[in-house]
Order: sequence, then structure tokens, then C-alpha cells
Amino acid sequence: MDDLGATLLHLAAGDVSAAVDVGGIVIHDPIDDAVPPENSIVLGVGIREPADIARLMPELVARRSAALVLRAPVAVDGVVAEAVQTAGIPLIGLTPGASWTQLAAMLRTLLDEGQIGTAEPHTLSGIPAGDLFALANAVAALVDAPVTIEDRGARVLAFSGRQEESDRGRIETILGRQVPERYSRVLEERGVFRDLYRSDDPIQVAPVPIGETAFSQPRAAIAVRAGDEILGSIWAAVREPLSDDRKRALRDAAQVVALHLLRNRAGADVERRLQADLVASALEGGAEAQEAAHRLGLSGHSALVIAVAVGSDERSAVEDAARLATERQRVADAFAVHLSAVHPRSATAQIGNVIYGVLPAIREPAESEERAGKIAEDFLERLGDHLPVMIAVGPVAVDAAALVDSRASADRALRVVTTARPRSRRVVRLADVHAESLLLELRDLVAVRGDRPTGVIAKLIEYDHEHDARLVATLNAWLEAFGDVNQAADAVFVHPNTFRYRLRRLVQVSGIDLKDPADRFAAMLQLRVVCSTAEADVAKTGTRRVRGDE
Repeated sequence: MDDLGATLLHLAAGDVSAAVDVGGIVIHDPIDDAVPPENSIVLGVGIREPADIARLMPELVARRSAALVLRAPVAVDGVVAEAVQTAGIPLIGLTPGASWTQLAAMLRTLLDEGQIGTAEPHTLSGIPAGDLFALANAVAALVDAPVTIEDRGARVLAFSGRQEESDRGRIETILGRQVPERYSRVLEERGVFRDLYRSDDPIQVAPVPIGETAFSQPRAAIAVRAGDEILGSIWAAVREPLSDDRKRALRDAAQVVALHLLRNRAGADVERRLQADLVASALEGGAEAQEAAHRLGLSGHSALVIAVAVGSDERSAVEDAARLATERQRVADAFAVHLSAVHPRSATAQIGNVIYGVLPAIREPAESEERAGKIAEDFLERLGDHLPVMIAVGPVAVDAAALVDSRASADRALRVVTTARPRSRRVVRLADVHAESLLLELRDLVAVRGDRPTGVIAKLIEYDHEHDARLVATLNAWLEAFGDVNQAADAVFVHPNTFRYRLRRLVQVSGIDLKDPADRFAAMLQLRVVCSTAEADVAKTGTRRVRGDE
């Protein structure tokens, strides 16, 4: 229903939320005693009366059918509603105008998940499914004219041979894979698209100016539709109006083209979802990881994981979640195309808010990681910078089982680059930000355990709260400057002599030995990890938050 509901199907009665593995597609025949597979979707061709529907339900229950599909409008009265509820079998309506052949093909496409990655051919009306160019040539032979198959946006999806017999406008359309805007504007002004989408029959299109004195050849065009949805159109460059036989052939061809377009769309959606499931299984590890990697074509090959995060646009005060989700999907689609151009066995999927790519390694590990980083940088350059997109590259996994570790490393590096302010790098490896990643993990541990500053830092924080002495900021600046008093004094905007006085004072208050490396490391670690947000502000800015009663 999620895939075909907007085009072909609607729920007439019952519930489709129950999880049932569909066992097949069958057409109901009242005089046939053949037993269909369990959990089949039954196509009730010719069943319309409420009494017939109610009478059929117990039979479907006995055969453990999954659903019943009838031609809309479906007559659902009290008797039918009760029969559907008792049977627990949903009743689905097929949109008027859509053919049962289209529905059966689409449903079988959605059930073909196990076929992804195989070489088994599919044909529709004798033409390989999805081969629109072969279909365009077949249509051209039927109407004896060069044709194009276009989508709703006048983009050329496929074209036939013999285009040299057409005009300059057609050649320009083929080369640009898009009907030129000046032609589209003329057709729009003449109401051609309005007439085209309102009619089920081919329409004749008068010549369009393609120069000061030249005109295009006449066109015969027909809309390609599935039910009430317009999928596109077929355009034939003809020298004279089509005969009745060729008009009929073009009408039949439009139905076949609709079947191929729907099959392409549903098949692409199914393949994308299946690939996302396989990538998720491969990256999560466990018993199914090896099989998932095998179906992705990665079994027996080393590979690495690339993680992509799309941040919010900080120019807007309130993040628009819908816009961000749309942008994330756009980036995911672009990233999939980018990686597939690099390596045909690459695989991508969006898991949660992160886009993952699995890229086979074709060189030594270090070279493969460097190559992946360059691929990521090239992707960011092509993508632009209107949204902050960050990428992390995981290490090379020698087999499918190690993809889990590669993903974990990429996730750790991605977290560093997405939380950094400001973001100095957009493509990183864990080796580049290993220390920052460890600090983030330590902060997580401290937050879970509820640890508070202790020892030297606790004494200085308490003293600063009582005297506003800024000793924590003084110590932090001195540590950051590696003991350079002048540089540290500049960082906190005081005179070096004042800074030296504060430095001596903090030693007296806390008892820290600034010459001891262990003391210095312990102090720096607490300042980086253990201090709360308020205490971190004190350490970095030298100012404390004043309570309302002070």
C-alpha cells in the first residue's frame, strides 16, 4: 500500500497493519478448484456485488489468503464490513482505469526482492522490463515515425532510431535530453499539454516555429497514464495525421509504456529499500552480516565504510526538520550516484540520520583510505556548501565481519567533526581526530557516572566562586600556552606580571606542582573532561556565572 497506494490501490475495508509474508498473486476463478499458495493476494476480477464479496470471504479464510483486491468503487455495506472483519482479510480497491495486468506486474515486482542482484531477465509484452529504448524502437515501428518517451517534466526518458528523419527541434531535444523551454512555452500557450492530459486518445500537434522561417514537423502525442496518474507521454514526429490503425497501435503502446514506467519506479524503490536493509545488516554484524555482504557483492573483498552527516543550516533560528530531511535524502541520492561511478560494487544506505557508503578497497589499506578521503572531498566540492555536510572515512575492513569495526571508527570520527565548533575539517579519518574522540568518550563516561571535579581543580573552582579570582582560567591558559607566560597573559587579557601573580596564587591555593608532568596532565584532563558546562565557561573565559542572589 505504501508503494502503490497513491497510484493504483486504496484500502476499502479491513486492516493492513498485520505483518504477513505474501505468498503470491492469484486471480480468482469461481470454476477453478486449484489451491493457491498460502497468503496470496487474490485479484477478484469481475466481483462487484456485496453478496458475492461476503460469500467469498470464508473461502479466502480457508485458503489463508492475505488480501482481496476488487475494482473500485467497492460496495462496502454492513454485510461486507462484517464479513471482512470476521475474516481478518483486508479488502482493497483498484483505481478505475488501471488494468489488472499493471497491478499484477507491480505486485510481482514488489515481491521480487530476492531477485535483486541476479541476472534473471524480466519481460513485459515481450520487451525486457525497463528497457525503454527497445520499447521506443518498437513503438516507432508501429507508427512508422521516430518517437520519444518523455516524463511529466518534458525530460526525454528514451528515444527511437530514425531521428535524422525528424526536424532540428527534435534533434535539439535528443541532445539536451529535455524539450527546449521555448518549444514547451509555445505548447503551453496553445493548450497542447492540457488537451494531451485530458484525452485517452492521441492528439495531433501543429508545427511549432523553430526559427524565423522554419517550423517543426507535426507531432502525434498521447499521454501515458496509470489510472488517474499521468506518468509521461509519447511523441511521434509524423508527416501526416495517423491512420485509425496507427492511432490504435499508439494507444496500446501507451499502456505498455505505462507498465514499464511503473515497473521501473517500483523496482527502483524496492531495490533501494533492499539495499538499505542489506547495508544495515552488513554494518551491524551478527549472523546475517556475511549473507548481506554476499548479496551486496562484497563477499571475499576488503572494503571500508564512509559515513556522511548533514547538519542543520545555522542561519535559521529554528531548524526546519522537514527541509533537513529532504536535503538529507538529496545528499543520500547524490552520494549513491557518486560512489557508484567510482566503483560498481559500492553500496549506500541511510540509517537513521547518517548516510553510509561501503566502498570496496582496490589498493593497500593506507592508499585505499587516502583514496576514499579524496573521493569524499570531490563529492563535497560538487555538492556545494549551502548545508554543512561532514564525512568520516573508516579503516579498511579485510572481510565482511570487520565492516562493523570500520563503521564504528567512522562513527567516532564523524561525531568529532559534527560537534566541533568551528568546523575546521569536513573530511576526517579516526586517526586524524583520535584524541578528540577519546575525550568525547571520556565525557560520556563522566556524564553517566556523574563525576565532579576533584583535587586541584575542585579547590580552584571553589576559590574562584568565593573570590572571583579567575584562577581556573589562569591555569587553563598557562597549560594551553605550554608555560609561555606572555602568550597565556594575552589569552586572558591581563598584564604578564598580573598573570604571574595569579599563577603563584593558584599554586598556593591548590598545591599543584607545575613542574610535575603528572600534575599538569591530571589538571588538563579534568579541565577538558570533568568540568561541567558552567565550570568549562569559567576555564575558557575567566568569567563565572553570577547567581541571582549575588
